[in-house]
Amino acid sequence: MLQKFRRALALFSFVGITLLFLDISGALHHWLGWLAKIQFWPALLALNVGVIVGLVVLTLVFGRIYCSVICPLGILQDLIARLNRKKNHYSYSPEKKWLRYGMLVVFLGCFAAGIGAVVSLLAPYSSFGRIATHLLGPLYAWGNNVLAAIAAHFNSYAFYGHEVWLKSIWAVAVAGATLLVVGWLAWRYGRTYCNTICPVGTMLSLLARFSWFRIFFDTEKCKNCGKCSRNCKASCIDFKTHSVDYSRCVVCGNCLEQCSFDALHYAHPKHSPKAATAPAGEPDKGRRSMLLSLASFTAVGAMAQVKKKVDGGLAAIEDKVEPTRRTRLTPPGSVSTAHFAKHCTACQLCVSECPNQVLRPGSDLTAFLQPHMSYERGFCRPECHRCSEVCPTGAIKPISLEDKSSTQIGHAVWLGQNCVILTDGVKCGNCMRHCPAGAIMMVPVNPDDENSPEVPAVDESRCIGCGACENVCPARPFSAIYVEGHEVHRFN
Repeated sequence: MLQKFRRALALFSFVGITLLFLDISGALHHWLGWLAKIQFWPALLALNVGVIVGLVVLTLVFGRIYCSVICPLGILQDLIARLNRKKNHYSYSPEKKWLRYGMLVVFLGCFAAGIGAVVSLLAPYSSFGRIATHLLGPLYAWGNNVLAAIAAHFNSYAFYGHEVWLKSIWAVAVAGATLLVVGWLAWRYGRTYCNTICPVGTMLSLLARFSWFRIFFDTEKCKNCGKCSRNCKASCIDFKTHSVDYSRCVVCGNCLEQCSFDALHYAHPKHSPKAATAPAGEPDKGRRSMLLSLASFTAVGAMAQVKKKVDGGLAAIEDKVEPTRRTRLTPPGSVSTAHFAKHCTACQLCVSECPNQVLRPGSDLTAFLQPHMSYERGFCRPECHRCSEVCPTGAIKPISLEDKSSTQIGHAVWLGQNCVILTDGVKCGNCMRHCPAGAIMMVPVNPDDENSPEVPAVDESRCIGCGACENVCPARPFSAIYVEGHEVHRFN
């Protein structure tokens, strides 16, 4: 019964979180967005006290059930392990403390030092987000496009096409490597990744040692058949000594289901006088672990959809190239590049949810895979603030549309050497006509010449850095006007 209930909850969590990253319409966030906000590390970064306290209490009462019911990377490991048809292939192995706590120290040390690349690579929710966004996302979008083509054939608008493009080769490579490593370990060894590398699993293990409900042996019924150990994905059951390492047990229920003699129970051990105790002579390091817990706390899979653009069916339009910016652009609501770098775990949820295709993972090692803004495919529309609605860590704080319209994330810079007005001798003014802030006006190159061509002039005090001018500029491959970021966002 415990296993069936856990599987039902785990399936709901896994499908819900996966759909959050795959959702094209953005409608699912209103129903399932809370699933991202109850992830342990994002909640910790967002200082979501209610969620943190809830997860701590959940672990102290039920053990590390978070890892098998809420964490999507943990559930993915269970799904992959289940595909291995070879039964009874696990065995008990002692805890590798040097690796577990070593990885936790590295994780927390890198977080304290601001080395976000390492933190985002190790955080389990972020790892799953990259897999879902960059590996599963294109497959989901292609399937949607097939349905859209079929629906269009029957004059139906039940589906609409969605452009599939490669946002970052680095993100795809990291997602692919993560899936291979985690998948191989889960296939061969079950929950090894969870219990040796994952820092969140190690944090929770410090509390799980003291859980109220535990799996324990009824020594009078146990026949020492070893089925429990051979079916334990966490390799934490030693049937020879009738002991369970509660710091590694994720309460999956496999052992309870496989025991033929009703010798294993999930309850408070004091409820049974026959419960086995820890082997004599083994030091109890639980109190020190508890003090430690109180003191501390993503083409490999897809290529861009090839979609040739033509001008009047005659000439191919060259794709834009992202300009080199001295300061990277972060979304409205992120306050500053420093705040964004400190709180963003590169989970890619905002990337997958951005309807304007402005956000993409970065390749800069100082903010590896953390999203930045670029305007080759769209611009940051003033009427959209979806990224601030979905961010679970507080890296992008909730921002109203009114505040967004007055937030300066950067300012436009005009490059005369690229402007078609000067290079081709034509009239333009696209940037001025499309600027939602009215920050661009056309002025004559030579005020004393009435036939002088007019070029853009930017009023930096009004520009909000939305990128509309950069996006609509006809100059190729580099726009004649681009947005330079602000390290600290300004407000009109």
